[in-house]
Amino acid sequence: MTARDCRLRVAGASKSEIPYLGPFPEPYGEAMRYQPAFDTVTGEPYLPVSQRGRSLLEEPLLNKGSAFPMEERISLGLGGLLPWHVSTLEEQVQRVLDQLTYKTTDLEKHIYLASLHDRNETLFYRVVLDHLEEMVPLIYTPTVAEACSHWSRIFRRTRGIYITPGDRGSVEPLLRNDGMSEAAVIVITDNERILGIGDQGAGGMGIPIGKLALYTAAAGIHPSLCLPISLDVGTNNQELLGDPLYLGYRSERLRGDDYWALVEEVVRAIKRVHPGALLQWEDFGNRTSFHHLDTYRDVLPSFNDDIQGTAAMVLGGLYAAMRLLGERFADQRVVIAGAGSAGVGIARQLRAAMLQEGLDQQTVRERILLTDSHGLLVEGRADMEDRKREFAVNPGLVASWGISGETIDLADVVKGQLPSILIGVTGKPGSITEVMIRTMAGAHDRPIVMPLSNPTKNTEAAPADIIRWSDGRALVATGSPFDPVSHDGETHRIGQANNVFVFPGIGLGAIVARARAITVEMFLAAARALADFVGDDRLKAGALFPPITDVRSLSRRVALAVIAAAEKGGVGESLVNPEAAVDAAMWDPVYLPYRPG
Repeated sequence: MTARDCRLRVAGASKSEIPYLGPFPEPYGEAMRYQPAFDTVTGEPYLPVSQRGRSLLEEPLLNKGSAFPMEERISLGLGGLLPWHVSTLEEQVQRVLDQLTYKTTDLEKHIYLASLHDRNETLFYRVVLDHLEEMVPLIYTPTVAEACSHWSRIFRRTRGIYITPGDRGSVEPLLRNDGMSEAAVIVITDNERILGIGDQGAGGMGIPIGKLALYTAAAGIHPSLCLPISLDVGTNNQELLGDPLYLGYRSERLRGDDYWALVEEVVRAIKRVHPGALLQWEDFGNRTSFHHLDTYRDVLPSFNDDIQGTAAMVLGGLYAAMRLLGERFADQRVVIAGAGSAGVGIARQLRAAMLQEGLDQQTVRERILLTDSHGLLVEGRADMEDRKREFAVNPGLVASWGISGETIDLADVVKGQLPSILIGVTGKPGSITEVMIRTMAGAHDRPIVMPLSNPTKNTEAAPADIIRWSDGRALVATGSPFDPVSHDGETHRIGQANNVFVFPGIGLGAIVARARAITVEMFLAAARALADFVGDDRLKAGALFPPITDVRSLSRRVALAVIAAAEKGGVGESLVNPEAAVDAAMWDPVYLPYRPG
């Protein structure tokens, strides 16, 4: 097989069933090591491997553990290195599940799964894919927050690339040290704003690793094409700096021109070393996240999941709600509590959606209101950054409410605006109150409330309280998973507003389309695909999002919508058969037969 013929394939398909797919520049390099060849007689796929003996067992993307069949044990130098019984993949999955029962905390389970990830990636992803509802909270939010905070003390095996201020001038050769010749997706963080727990220094690496695991589990992007990067520029977390076991760059956080110069060098190095890669910015602070997005969105295909992925996911849930209610999104009034990366990102996406539905800029500005720690964003307020100023409302609107004062708090905004939709991204538990919900419920038959802050302890209001305060009428979605709520004999399902419903499909679609940029229209298309995927039965039970067990099918749907939007917007290639191309790009974690190669 030539480099152009070797592409990610659907495991188990015959050669005649596999369409050509070439989303990456030549040579395909790293992925060639994991691509099947095809028997010239039977047409069955097999994987040529050069490793032998223990080196094969120590390669996580090739290791089958006890599932190596006898003929492979003989031909690949594994005789005597494994127990006699040849396990099936299903038996190995059950063994993993049994071993997890001996772990008494979610952090212990996270550590165990991370260790499995480092030993046998096929088995790891099989376990995750077959048990998504149980595994996603363990490998990502909310458990990953605790893992990041204990990173230096639970560290076992390195994964990805760490870049520090001491690497200035040598970032490109450092990127090449990983041995990966062509990445498809890169997730990068500078660790400053990790979920709801803030600056975690080098421990923030848990976020890129977790996000990329979701790219593979949810969208089938082959793990050999995923690269996590920690931009370890120091930390202002004094507890970490005082910890003798802390593994990160032991310095106060880099700021100013030196910081911007390092980021510039990193982006330029990524463009040279991995020219076909999609770059996802993750968990940067508010002062840097918007700058990076605006500065580099046209340098290489990139997006910020906190700003744009969260927004598309939220919009998808709202589109689904509109279908249930039989209403137009453009007719809604929205209040967003929190004007950081997520809040402004959501506001921008909702604005684009309302403009798409025919509203003018001024009307939209009065329909979407944001608050921060100093209250409502109002024109003339002196303490606002540009990103907040674009959503500041005319003081005349506040005057029409009959409310005065320098600070208009969230309760006053809800009382004056009477929003049909209230979204919380404050990270402050209890910031959405009973009075607010009863005010909304008095003005709207089915108010929509989304307390989205993670982890669970930071949610703005508990779903059970919101349901009770609204007399069972509110539609509720949360950032963390919550159990169904019973009220007056009815069961209300709480949809989890999880970014995994959007970003893996966006990445997959962008890769397959060879998108040169990630546009607003691609996010709007992803949101509509998500909304259309939510079943009527779930909507009737109050859930605005699908079950996470359907995320693979959803990611395929999102990818196809993104491909169509990229082509329409002139930033992606025209594909003859996008469905076949997406299917061919989605790796399935099963063991292929091996032959010496």
